[in-house]
Amino acid sequence: MKTELIVNIAPFENTLALLENGILVELYTHSSSTKEVVGNIYKGVVKDNVPGMGACFVNIGLDRTALFHYRDAIPDTIRNKKLKSKKFRKQVRHNNKKMGTVLESGQEVLVQVEKPPVGKKGARLTGEISIPGKYMVLIPYNDYVAISRRITNNKEKKRLKKIVLDAKYKNMGVIVRTNAEGHSEKDLKREYKNLSKIWRDIRNQYKKAPPETCLFDDNDLPSIIIRDLIHKNIDKVIIDSKSYKEKLIKRLKRTSPDKINKIKLYNEESDILDSFGIEKEIQKIFKNRLYLNSGGFIVIQETEALVSIDVNTGSFVGGKNLEKTVTTTNIDAAKEIARQIRLQDLTGMLFIDFIDMKRNQNRNKVIQTFKEEMKKDFSPHKIFSKSPLNLVEMTRKRSKTDVLSSYFETCPCCHSVGRVLSRNTTLNKIFKWLDRAEKYHPVDSLEITVHPWVYKFAQQNEDKLKRDYHFTWNLKSDIDLDFKEFQVYSIKSKKDITDLYKT
Repeated sequence: MKTELIVNIAPFENTLALLENGILVELYTHSSSTKEVVGNIYKGVVKDNVPGMGACFVNIGLDRTALFHYRDAIPDTIRNKKLKSKKFRKQVRHNNKKMGTVLESGQEVLVQVEKPPVGKKGARLTGEISIPGKYMVLIPYNDYVAISRRITNNKEKKRLKKIVLDAKYKNMGVIVRTNAEGHSEKDLKREYKNLSKIWRDIRNQYKKAPPETCLFDDNDLPSIIIRDLIHKNIDKVIIDSKSYKEKLIKRLKRTSPDKINKIKLYNEESDILDSFGIEKEIQKIFKNRLYLNSGGFIVIQETEALVSIDVNTGSFVGGKNLEKTVTTTNIDAAKEIARQIRLQDLTGMLFIDFIDMKRNQNRNKVIQTFKEEMKKDFSPHKIFSKSPLNLVEMTRKRSKTDVLSSYFETCPCCHSVGRVLSRNTTLNKIFKWLDRAEKYHPVDSLEITVHPWVYKFAQQNEDKLKRDYHFTWNLKSDIDLDFKEFQVYSIKSKKDITDLYKT
């Protein structure tokens, strides 16, 4: 299977798209106004203790305070001698109020984001710090060595454990990843040294940095690309920015020099997302009804508590055999549902209502197809094929902000009853229009009209609007326009030319 990571660098949104044999299966947007925080390490400040919840709220510099459970507190990261006493920790388990004497309001703590903010809920924190690498994960303040369960060769397990034990420092735990299997002692020790240096830098910053500072950003764009490149065995990374390509290569020289030849610069005139057919696929995921190649369709409904997916035959009538028609539709749907789960990053509890089949053999075939497709997913998940309601139930762990949240914002009119396309995305669409017009449109003066809400946001980010084209253009506002719409008017021809260069 050929895997490619397509990277589009734009003024308001950077887009990462993972293709498997040319088909879009995962999508990630990295915008200037929102960012991922899972895995980031912060110097936080305790704001409020909530003994009834066995937790406290911590300020780490995000819009909302983050939740920090007492049971996730590590003595060394909150620098309190009381927690080193086993007797005190035992008392805390039975009486959370005692922890209030340790984690007091205004106290500084070293924490890592375990779960992202969702809706009105803040992020979830842990004191169990972990720093991931290609071959291993460093766990400070521990002293164990664990080997991935997927490494089944006992001889290899012993070899890897010996290498790590020889290299590691005291009070420094290590989890050896599956990727380490078969790799040389030199590679493993080099990575351990690199991870240890990162940890030393974090500790040094913690002493000097002001509160609510991010000490380690695991979600800057080069880190995300390198992480995907290594852990998803990507064959090629195609990026449309020379400066970002150079940043990637500089990082890879320190960690994985063997991967440098996989980084390619996109030099074509057409937009990279258009060229690979990604832009059209992105538009499809905004709709809750998705059509299958067979003629059937699936309906995806996402709520705060769960995701429901319904399968329908639609226009597909098949042959004379109803069971065969239904089975064909369900198998087609199983493949597409697995792709959409990854693409839209659907998480939490998922309920899939396949069309009823009479034969268990056919039902098992559909379930097996779905499970095989989901094996390509790196996010932790469990599939439960038997349900009293005859549904396929599954759970999937959230590791980043879902795709729709990346592309949409809370509506300023209905205040959370509905969503509108984000201003970042709307402005990004305008720039893509201008990039296409640059290749085909004659010298002209253009007026681009947007909703006042978008116009105000653009004025606040005026520095990002400075792009050189062979025509001039300026923004205007019009209250009658929809939030997601824009109109382009040509001064030369005195016509609306919006549709000329749309995707």
